[in-house]
Amino acid sequence: MSDTEHDKARRRMLVGAGIGLGAGLIVGASSVQAASKKRSASAAGEVWSSEYWANKGSVKLNLWRKRISAPKRGEQPLPVLVLVHGSSNSARSSYDLNVPGKGEYSLMNVMARAGYDVWTMDHDGYGRSGSSGNNSDIASGVEDLKAAIPVVMKETGQSKMHFYGTSSGGIRAGAYAQTQPERVDRLILSAFTYKGTGAAEIGRRQKVVETYRNNPRRKRDAAMIRSIFTRDGHPGGYEPAMVEALIADEMKFGDTVPTGTYLDMAANLPLVDPKKVLSPVLMTRGEFDGNSTNEDLLDFYGQLPNGDRQFVILPQIAHSPGYSKNRHVLWYAMKNFLAAPAVTPVS
Repeated sequence: MSDTEHDKARRRMLVGAGIGLGAGLIVGASSVQAASKKRSASAAGEVWSSEYWANKGSVKLNLWRKRISAPKRGEQPLPVLVLVHGSSNSARSSYDLNVPGKGEYSLMNVMARAGYDVWTMDHDGYGRSGSSGNNSDIASGVEDLKAAIPVVMKETGQSKMHFYGTSSGGIRAGAYAQTQPERVDRLILSAFTYKGTGAAEIGRRQKVVETYRNNPRRKRDAAMIRSIFTRDGHPGGYEPAMVEALIADEMKFGDTVPTGTYLDMAANLPLVDPKKVLSPVLMTRGEFDGNSTNEDLLDFYGQLPNGDRQFVILPQIAHSPGYSKNRHVLWYAMKNFLAAPAVTPVS
């Protein structure tokens, strides 16, 4: 099924289920403007990619870029979308995973074909990036983004861009947005955690918080990766071949990752002040997500100062929507939010 066919099918489902809170969740095809005008004629066409590097002091940070074709001098810039990864997996396995014979798992490909110039980055101590030796907590992640975004600006000609973050990547993106509002156009917080009150997974981490305090890195082996897709109690929501492809991709970088975001989520929440997030915001939560509760996220949502905001529950999805069998529901919500029509200010 093509992206367009998915969009139509999911629109019928979402309208019937009524999963959105806030005005403007469903925007019609006529309102899909700048990004959709640049959509490739072939949704399954080749996507151009390139690698870049940013420096955070002595630490080299690896950036990965995808768009429907190579940039050309003098052309109109595409809207830019920056994808921020979470605690346990690096950037490309989070957003550009290849699972042969099982359909599209690359969010970068999906959004590049929708007309965006898509970027992601391995944070300090993850994947292809260097390591400062710190625990790569949320504050460190914000500094990573501060180092990387000037590279994105130079290469794209855009000074303001959209951000998407999942899990602790959402916390990183939200924390960046409150410190650098001039760089953030529209912000998507997926599988986000605000205070973590009543969340099963946050409770589990709190029980071992001293382990995270005392070690800058934690075990992240194949068994741990598999547990990401079983801990919320709905393993059938994920394709086993995807899990094994993810493990194969991540094990190239060893069996440990930094502890900082786990420590922050166990002991230091909240890390984002909703009153300081000035951009339009889409919040998406999987129906079965154990990292948050509706009450926790709606508390955050209700304090956002920008009236251009949406809260969407993704049905039949747990904590990891981008890896889910129902990931196209996330794609649909993202595309509609990012392509929302401009509004006229009223006095």
